[in-house]
Amino acid sequence: MVTIIGGGIAGTLLAGALAREKRPVTVYESQPVVGAGHFLALDGRAHAAMADLGVEIDRLHAASHPLTELRAADHTGVIRSDSRTDRRMYLRADLMRALTEFATATTADIHYGTPVTELNAAEGTLFSGDNQVAADHLIIAADGIDSLARRRLEPERTAEYSGQVIIYGITDKPIRPDTDPSVLHFQRQLDDDGRPVSTFGHFWDDTISVWFTRLTRAPLAVQDIGIQPIDSWTEPIMAGATAIPELVESLLAATNTVHVSNARTVPLADARPPRTPVILCGDADHAITPAAGVGARDAIEDAAAIYEAIATGGAPAAAMAERRNQILAERAQAAQMFRSAT
Repeated sequence: MVTIIGGGIAGTLLAGALAREKRPVTVYESQPVVGAGHFLALDGRAHAAMADLGVEIDRLHAASHPLTELRAADHTGVIRSDSRTDRRMYLRADLMRALTEFATATTADIHYGTPVTELNAAEGTLFSGDNQVAADHLIIAADGIDSLARRRLEPERTAEYSGQVIIYGITDKPIRPDTDPSVLHFQRQLDDDGRPVSTFGHFWDDTISVWFTRLTRAPLAVQDIGIQPIDSWTEPIMAGATAIPELVESLLAATNTVHVSNARTVPLADARPPRTPVILCGDADHAITPAAGVGARDAIEDAAAIYEAIATGGAPAAAMAERRNQILAERAQAAQMFRSAT
């Protein structure tokens, strides 16, 4: 029997996969519904993992948009591209709708609007307000970058600001910029040492047009994050994208509100070894700045590794230890590739 804290991508996927195999699983999610948010791209590894757990690929395709190429340009006009065709673009709400349908079609017991407000890691007990809630012998904490479980298990391992603010925009109706459709375009402005100061990206097809920007600056106060009017951000966004002003202006003009956040990471190298009864999963364990583009895939592959351990009688803690090794190795490889490219 498994209890999952958090009904986001990893928690919902794991719950559906376990319950599909008739394994008892309970989920506690703080929000009344899950699904709002920005957009994300998933690659072939993420789709293979979800399919192996039982999510229908046709349903995922219906919830997403083909992404034929990643194309990055810098201020010198140099363009780098990656045309692997196994990526797809999702509005997060659409992905969560597909995963929620997958999970609720099983016997998974999902409690929305039930925040876990306290956790005793030694005893494996959970509380929502003053009420103790049922918990099983294994608790999977997929409760995000501000994880309560991580604060109780490893209070010294806190989320760190990575130096950039992330702004996501979705136009009120699709527009057709003068760029290639179904391509995730990036335009970077670099400093004298070749490090990105700002990045502007956009994607469009016949049904959606979305954009984002990363701006290097001091972190925002709590009241300045979340959904914000576009007017308060137009000037800094334009200042960070001087190479493509007409394109950026057209996208901003078709957008009323944006989602603003401080890009943060959770340090992983010195983490306490995973051990039961509480196992961290996804962003709760190893959140990475959205600039890396693999956070959702990492969470999906965490869910797949934990599922495989439970289904085969293995140790979920050992599975997550191996996942950490894989993630750290891939991050080191990506950092080396970035240094070589610049």
